[in-house]
Amino acid sequence: MAENKTQPTAVPVAEFLASVEHPGRRADGFELLELMRGGTGEEAVMWGPTIVGFGSYHYRYGSGREGDSAAVGFSPRKANLALYGLTYGADADRLLAALGKHRTGAACLYINRLQDVDREVLTEMIRTGYRHVMAELHSP
Repeated sequence: MAENKTQPTAVPVAEFLASVEHPGRRADGFELLELMRGGTGEEAVMWGPTIVGFGSYHYRYGSGREGDSAAVGFSPRKANLALYGLTYGADADRLLAALGKHRTGAACLYINRLQDVDREVLTEMIRTGYRHVMAELHSP
């Protein structure tokens, strides 16, 4: 079976965030670093070249495919901030309704700028998303 392309790396997270070209996206990245560190109790690790992840979990699909992934994380992309693992928890729909300006994809939450969202709601989404991934999706 093929190995996952996105693996933890030794690249320092602060080095990656400092290299983000757009100054607003860079500042939001450093703020997200602190929000996610506080919401998970985990230290940040780079997953691949552009994802800042917190914690890790092992998944196993019915097909037999398995691997490891960041429990929650984010990527400061050119177009937006992509946040991972926050839309899975039981309270996700309620929290999304109170979050502010955002959109969702298959497994991602997209926001343009942190100033567009309620930080307390986002912090709660980080906490509940992390707990859900670790308790419900993790397959030791």
